[in-house]
Amino acid sequence: MSVSQKSSEKPNSSTECRTNGGVAEENSDSDDPSSSASLLVRKKKIVLHVDLNNTILVSDAVTKQGTVAALEYFLSTVTWGRMSKGKWEWMCETPSLLPPSEDAVSYYSQFGRVVDFTTAGPGRHFRKALEEHLELLRWPLDLPAHKELSVKGEDGKLYHWILPSFFQLLQDLTSRGIEFSIFFRTFGSDLPRLLKAVQQVLELGTHPLFPVLPELKLSVDTTPGQIRCNTKGVILIHGEMHISTQDGERSPYRYLSSSQGLGGFQDHFNWWARNSYTVMGGKPLWIDPFDPTIQHIFIDDNIHLNNDDTIVHPKVFLDPESSETRTASTSELYDLCLIQTDLLRAISEPSYFTQRILICMENYDRNLRQQLG
Repeated sequence: MSVSQKSSEKPNSSTECRTNGGVAEENSDSDDPSSSASLLVRKKKIVLHVDLNNTILVSDAVTKQGTVAALEYFLSTVTWGRMSKGKWEWMCETPSLLPPSEDAVSYYSQFGRVVDFTTAGPGRHFRKALEEHLELLRWPLDLPAHKELSVKGEDGKLYHWILPSFFQLLQDLTSRGIEFSIFFRTFGSDLPRLLKAVQQVLELGTHPLFPVLPELKLSVDTTPGQIRCNTKGVILIHGEMHISTQDGERSPYRYLSSSQGLGGFQDHFNWWARNSYTVMGGKPLWIDPFDPTIQHIFIDDNIHLNNDDTIVHPKVFLDPESSETRTASTSELYDLCLIQTDLLRAISEPSYFTQRILICMENYDRNLRQQLG
């Protein structure tokens, strides 16, 4: 089984760097709840798998990066150049998820993490992008610091810990009548704190910018689960619950598809490392492209078109009744079931996550129609 031609094409890039990577173009219908496309996507449930660091959090507890350092790191992954005669040569003037040409590489992939990338490092001409987005991340000056929702950056300023665009997503999906559940998926150690903070926002209305969120009646399971992988398969662990792919790949798919509210799993970083950070060691994502009632979508900044350097392992069922899966390439599912986070847009555009998800839903429905003839 193959997904639709539209979604399997590699996203185009041009000599001008852009920040709107993806195969599907946004259009005015996406914002119109009465449009035929919007009515169509309401008919199914979506299960969102959402990364934390540099997706909805601009910080990293494992690497001890604060807001400024985390954003500088992200900029080094979306600015492009090449080595020419032993010297680094920039090939774009603005950040972009996608390279401007096939021979371009990100600064990070060439040199690794660079402290003060835009301050004292080689990325100084991207300093304006850093400063603009840090300003957009500022905790409102007229509000006091919040123990769970605000964080002090290395520069002493207060910033949002969780991006407001994530909470906007919850409001948007609910207002559109879209059924959904969410799993936070991370290699890091922020998950317990994140789940408790989100629970307080959704149940007690503790976010000053989103006081009506408790009206959505979304529940949060604050007990983190684990996903562990080995040569025999994958095991999902949540409290006393253990689900293994040795019982068939359908078992975790059914469990995740039947979820309600919000929860989270810590994925298996060592397995990814043992597999040289390739698709085969990535966070598992089960996809049934024949299922008209459920769509799984993974959002992560480390989703890359290069399968030798990507963080999600898409496991696509071979047919509607099969318990067997195949590994799909990232390009096959880009903007269909996989969203590469553009952190700059997630910071600057309140509806960023909403619009990317709507594009995936429309692409998925197009794919289903093509399969049904």
